[in-house]
Order: sequence, then structure tokens, then C-alpha cells
Amino acid sequence: MAKGVEWALHTLLNLDMIGGGPVGSGQLAEAHGLSASYLNKQLQLLARAGLVVSVPGPRGGFRLARPLEAITLLDVVEAIEGGTQLFQCTEIRCCGRIGELSPPPTGACAVNAAMRRAEQAWRQALAAQSLADIRAELDRTPTVRQIVRSALN
Repeated sequence: MAKGVEWALHTLLNLDMIGGGPVGSGQLAEAHGLSASYLNKQLQLLARAGLVVSVPGPRGGFRLARPLEAITLLDVVEAIEGGTQLFQCTEIRCCGRIGELSPPPTGACAVNAAMRRAEQAWRQALAAQSLADIRAELDRTPTVRQIVRSALN
């Protein structure tokens, strides 16, 4: 999974912690010592997925499009990575000496089936956890909100 997912998750949480007003991509990037152009790409993907809204103008930037309770980890992963399946079966069971010696497969590849089950379980776990759940964990450390607000103001 790309680093963009991690940056997107932190950025969404940071936008919530500062109270909902728009924040510029440069300001968000600077707060974490990240390239503004890199973070802007992630923000554009989040905007296309309906997770943030771009606010134009001199005091514009990005703000959350919906509350953290309505944003799951799966929403963020799919916004950044896309919804494609992670495991790509290329039927290597049919390649090389093993493929030459084996009869043509008549059923589904057992490795592919196992990987699909695992990915489905992973996606269900991501869909079951909202950013509000993570925010609740962060709120147990009161200084987190203060640090984010100081860094973004």
C-alpha cells in the first residue's frame, strides 16, 4: 500500500481537529514536512471520492466533505489506491515444467481463492472502522489536538 494512504488518513484527521475550516494544501503539507505537490495529489483523489471539498479563493483550501463517522478506512484506501483487487492471479500453475506436465486446470486456482477470501476479510475490517474511531483513540492523548492546531495555524 502506498504512503499516500497514510498521508490521506492523517490529513483527514487533521482537518477534523482544526475545526472544519478550509486549510491550504501547502499548509497541510508543511505541517508534516511533506511536499505540497505530493499531498495535493492525495487531496485531489480524496476530493474525487467525496471525502474532502476544495474551497476556492484566497482563504480557501480543503475541508472535510462529511463527518468522520461517515468515512471508513476502506473509503480512504479506495480513494487513494482505487478499488482494484490487490492480488492478481496470473495462472502460474500453468507455466513452466509443472504446466507442461499437468492437465489443463478445470477449477479455480486454490491460491487465488485463498487470496480473494483474505482480501475480502481485510476490506470488511477496513469498512467496519471509521475515522471517528481513530479520532477517539487520538483524543485519549489531549496534546495531539493542540499540536495539530499549532502546526496548522
